[in-house]
Formats: sequence, structure tokens, C-alpha cells
Amino acid sequence: MRHIVLDTETTGLEPELGHRVIEIGCVEIVNRQLTGRHFHTYLNPDRDIDAGAQAVHGLSREFLSGHPRFEDKVDEFLDFIEGGHILIHNATFDVKFLNAELGRLQRPGFKELCAGVIDTLLQARELHPGKRNSLDALCDRYGISNAHRTLHGALLDSELLAEVWLAMTRGQNSLVIDVPDNVGAAANAGGIADLAGVVLPVLAATPEEVHAHETYLDGLDKEAKGASVWRKLAAVPEAA
Repeated sequence: MRHIVLDTETTGLEPELGHRVIEIGCVEIVNRQLTGRHFHTYLNPDRDIDAGAQAVHGLSREFLSGHPRFEDKVDEFLDFIEGGHILIHNATFDVKFLNAELGRLQRPGFKELCAGVIDTLLQARELHPGKRNSLDALCDRYGISNAHRTLHGALLDSELLAEVWLAMTRGQNSLVIDVPDNVGAAANAGGIADLAGVVLPVLAATPEEVHAHETYLDGLDKEAKGASVWRKLAAVPEAA
């Protein structure tokens, strides 16, 4: 499955008041692996930037005046996200801005141009109710370094969110096991299935997966303020 992690920066908080998208950053994940492909652009909004917004992302009107406008980059952007499931932290905010930009060009709404939108903030709130679930808080929770994030930036935030989402959703994606047709037929008929010919594969974790698992456990230890239950179980010696 192809996921696109997306983030935007804007001139302010309300597209209804004429605020515009000034930066778009996307990174690609295919089958839960970062591919290294990304889309990134700054955009000229042809307007001033609210002081509060500029304090967050550091982008000035002077800097952006030399960059293309949304209409100049829209086709490249839509080509990149086409067919992808889009991951956005606080998706309502970004989608309303993208819809406003697309609407100015008489284009369909954003959700009509991709395979769907997943709000990672809502996912985080379900996993960690009652806790802070900002991107910085999630980086801290899952042991992902964001020391280089002094200001918000669409591409940097997308890269961090990709790592957070992979850590946050780590686990077995499917419990379906392929079995011979005769086994399924016997089970469906209410008989006793002959499992003699079924060989269950044993897949050892790769070094990268082991490292990712340890990083996840480090995050659990931090939440528990001590050894998590998984660390305690790992420390119990096996019976002879």
C-alpha cells in the first residue's frame, strides 16, 4: 500500500479570510517502507503573512516572492499524491487550505484526488487519550529525534511524522495465513481439516526490525518511567 505523509505551512489560520498555502511537503511510504521519494515546494502567496504564523515557520513574504505560485505547481503536486492514502497530522486544517487553493482553480476537492485521508492526530488521541499528541510530543514518546526542528517546516515535519506513524502503527498488519484449498473446504463443510500439509513459515526479524523494536520499547519504558512489561518479560530466564 502507498501512503503519502503531507504537511503544509500557511500565511495564517483561516482560508476564508484569504490566507494561503505557502509550503507543501510530502514523503512517500510504500508497504511501510520510506522510499526516499518526496515532493516539496515553497509558494508565493501574493499577500502578507500574519506575524504569528511567521513566528512558527519563519517564512517571509520577501523570501516567498521569488517562488512559484500554487497554480504553477498544482499538477506536479497532484501527480505525486495520486492514488496515495494521505497521512496528515490535524488533517482538517491542511485539507481546508488545500480545498481553498484547488477551488480557486476550479479543481475537485482534495479528498477526490487521492485514495483517502488519514488524520494521525486522531489516531494518536485514540492510542494516548488524555496526553499531549502534538508532533513534538509524539517524537519524544517514540524516541524520534527532533532536535533539528527549531521551526516548523512542511518537508521536515512530514519526515518526522512518517517516522512517528510507522512507530505508532507498528505491528502485524494481517493475521491471514495462506492454507491449501482443501483445508479451507473441509473447514467450511464442518469437517475436520487435515493440517498435515500446512507448513507455517517462520520469519526472523531483520536487524532493522530489531532496532525499530528496541526503539519502540525505549519509548514504552519512557512512558512507564521504568522498565515496561515487555522488558520485564524479556528479562525472565527461560525454563530449562
